[in-house]
Formats: sequence, C-alpha cells, structure tokens
Amino acid sequence: MSDRLVPFNTPELLFIGCYLASLVVIGFLGFRARKADSLRDFYLAGKGIGFLVLLLTLYSTQYSGNTLFGFTGKTYRVGFSWTMSIHFMTAIVVFYLLLAPKLFRLSKEHGFITPTDFLQYRFGSPILSTLASILMVVAIANFLLAQFIAMGNAVEGLTDYDPKRAHAAGVVVLALIIVVYETLGGFRAVAWTDAIQGAVLLAGFVILFVLVLREFGSIEAATNIIIAEQPEKVAAPGWSKSREWLSYVLLVGMGGALYPQAIQRIYASNSASGLRRSLCVMAFLPLTTALIALIVGVMGLAHIPGLITQHVNDAGEIVTIDRSDTLLTVVCRRVQEGSLFGRWLVVVLFSAILAAIMSTADSVLLSISSMLTKDIYGQHINRSASDKHLTLVGKISSWVLVAAMIYLAIALRGTTLVTLLDRKFDLLVQLAPAFFLGLHWKAMRSGPTLAGIIAGLTVVFLLLALGHERVAGFHPGLLGLALNLAIATLGSACIDPRRSREPG
Repeated sequence: MSDRLVPFNTPELLFIGCYLASLVVIGFLGFRARKADSLRDFYLAGKGIGFLVLLLTLYSTQYSGNTLFGFTGKTYRVGFSWTMSIHFMTAIVVFYLLLAPKLFRLSKEHGFITPTDFLQYRFGSPILSTLASILMVVAIANFLLAQFIAMGNAVEGLTDYDPKRAHAAGVVVLALIIVVYETLGGFRAVAWTDAIQGAVLLAGFVILFVLVLREFGSIEAATNIIIAEQPEKVAAPGWSKSREWLSYVLLVGMGGALYPQAIQRIYASNSASGLRRSLCVMAFLPLTTALIALIVGVMGLAHIPGLITQHVNDAGEIVTIDRSDTLLTVVCRRVQEGSLFGRWLVVVLFSAILAAIMSTADSVLLSISSMLTKDIYGQHINRSASDKHLTLVGKISSWVLVAAMIYLAIALRGTTLVTLLDRKFDLLVQLAPAFFLGLHWKAMRSGPTLAGIIAGLTVVFLLLALGHERVAGFHPGLLGLALNLAIATLGSACIDPRRSREPG
C-alpha cells in the first residue's frame, strides 16, 4: 500500500501549473487595482469587499490543510469521536455572532486595521495591545507552519522523486507563489484568490465525497467493519471523552473566532448586511467540509488498515509509525488506479487541496505581516513612518517570515497537524475576555485584563512543560482561561468606575 499519489503526467501537471499561475495573475490585477499606498488599502482593500467574496474568503480561510489532512487522519486514529469536529467548526460561527456586529461598527467608526486596534481603542493600554499582538503572531505563526507542512505533504506523491525532496520542493514553490501574489496585491489579491480557491474547495469536497462512496461503498458497511474489528472507535463516548468534546467545542469555537485573519475580514466587509449574510451561510458549511472529512476518515479506518504500525527497535523499545495524516493521499491513489476518469477527478481534487492550504496560508501571512508592521514596528520602532514606508516594511516582513517558515516546514516534516492546531488555540483563547467582554461590558478594565492574560498564559505553558496536554479531558488553554476570566472579571468589578479614564 502506497501513501503517495500516482505521479501526475505532463497534461495533469500543466493543469495544476495553470491554476497556480492564475493566482499570480490575480496578484498582479490586485496590484493594478490599488487605490493608494496605504495600510488600509493594502491590508483591508480600501473600502472593503462584498457579500460573495467575503463569504468565500471566510470559508476558504477557515477550512485548511488541517481539515483535509488533519481531520481525516484524526478520525482514522480515534474513530467516530472526532464527530466533535463538526460541532467545534459550527461553534466558531456562534462565537463570530457574539463578536462581529459590534466590532464591525466600531471598526468603521474608528478605522481599525489590525485586530489589536480594537484593544487599544477599548482599553488604551499599549502594553496590553502589544502583548495581544505578540500572542496572536506566535499563535498563528504556528498555524502558518501547519499549512506549509501540509503543502509539502500534498506534493510528496506527485513525482517519483524522493519524498523528502518532493516535500521540500512543494513547500518552497507554493510558498513563493503565495508571497508573490500577496506582496503584489495585498488583501485585495488575497480575497480575490480566496474567492476562486473557495469555489474550487467547495467543488473539491463534493468530488471527494462522491469518490469515496464510489470507491468504498456505503457508510453503513464501513461502520459495520469498524464495529467488528475496532469496536472501541464506534462506542458512545464516556464522561472523559465527553469532557474532551466540550473542551474542543469551547476552545476551537472561541479561538477560531479570534483568528486575526477572521477579525480583519470583519473589518473588511463593506456592509453590515453582507457580513450578517456571510455568517448565516457559514453556519451550514461544516456539513460540506468537516462532515465529509469525517466520512473519509471513517472509510479509511474500515478499508485501509496499516497506516499506524508498531515495531521493536534495536534497543528493544516499541516504536510507533503513524502515517494517518497521509490517508487522503492513499484514497486518491486508489481512485487514480481505477480509471482515466478517476485520475482527472484526482487532479481536480488536488487543486482543491492546494486551494484549501494556500488560501489559509496567504490570509495568515497577511495578518502576521500587518501586526508586525503596524503594531510592533510602527508603534515601537518607527512611530514617524509614513503609510507608504510601513506598507513596504510589511512586504519585506512577509518575505522574511516565509523564508523562516519554509525552513521549519522542511525540518519538521511528519509533525501531526492536529497537534499544531491544539497549541494555537490554547494561546488564542487567552484573549477571549479582552475581546468578548471588552465589547459588551463597559466595566472591563485594562489592568485586570492584562493580569488575567498573563496568568492564563502561565498556566498553559506550565501544564505543557509538565507534559499535560489534557487535564481531566480539558485543554490547558481552557484551564488557563478559567483563571484568566476570574482575574479579569473580579478585578474589573473591584475598580471604582469613577476613577477610570478608560475608553469604551
């Protein structure tokens, strides 16, 4: 059993090449469409984007290499309990609705560009805003790394080259394409390419669903096989697993709504009605993405054994080799070997895989660039810099960041994608009190909010350093958030509002 695709032939590679070249062309068109050399034009497309582009860019950004490779692999490892992925992807939209309407209005009134512009307006604390920017950059840099690793995973099977070299080549080439069209057209180019990639991704998930049913048969038959061979992966969750479900729903729901790239899309909407309609549609999209990824994982678990193996090394230790994140590639190879039609369906599906990964990576890259440029460089290094100068610094920072991510993605080949997903949310949720309560509770104050974030982060890093990825089924991020929230709310409640000068 091979976990690599049947190598693409020349016409198939040309199809993929034309698709990738079109992204660079869109970047050039975005460059031509720019209105000014300003941060707002580069990072938010000036006056913003409409309903359809906003919907597709939200969709293609939210569903990434983690969904296609990580979620299918996780289902293969744990079974039906990964149904929680549908719940937590839906929870993101629920938390969006608590955040988006008021944040959108404030962003238009006060000209927000980066996510922490809201925090600076609300709390008036440079220390709090800078800490939040650093925290967001660190968290989503981890997410960006996951996308770069997924790029390499996606390309490994396209040729007969050594997998390590193919992985490295995929990371380098696709990363360069992203940074070229992003630095050419900024958010405008990213949103336009995301719209195309979102449409391709929707089509790709439909194709994947049809291919899997055609190749392996019914979901009922697959479930019966799993019941007979691995019944523990179908069993109803106990209290421990139920707590883990709840933990994922809260952690990913809050953390996903606090993605910097998602917040900036709230800012970039050109109307409140367009934003509201986009989020209404987004509530149903987990059924076309996370659910299909779950089904693929279930089919693989039933029909493709052997992706997780164990052997005894020379030292007598049991070594586990986990290739579950390559499940999607294994499925695609089987379809390729079935017919010429199947080969071309996989070509289209592979385009959708690239769309999912690249659309998330470009959005994350742009958000990191904006925060490094405006919140760090512009606030602490060169306060007198013009918008034109800051835009140039942002483009340079994107290239430097991509170079670093390329190196790490090649060095960390084989890292489990869901592990990277967990870590970024542990960090992001520490900002939940500042954003959610800061928007809706006027008594929230900067001092207790800052102290809460620091305390929450201390708990997260301490638990992870001690090797506790879960405590009684809960992620370290939620345990840190509990202390964070207690300090922020009780501390704010104890401050006399008449003595406060904070805005909001």
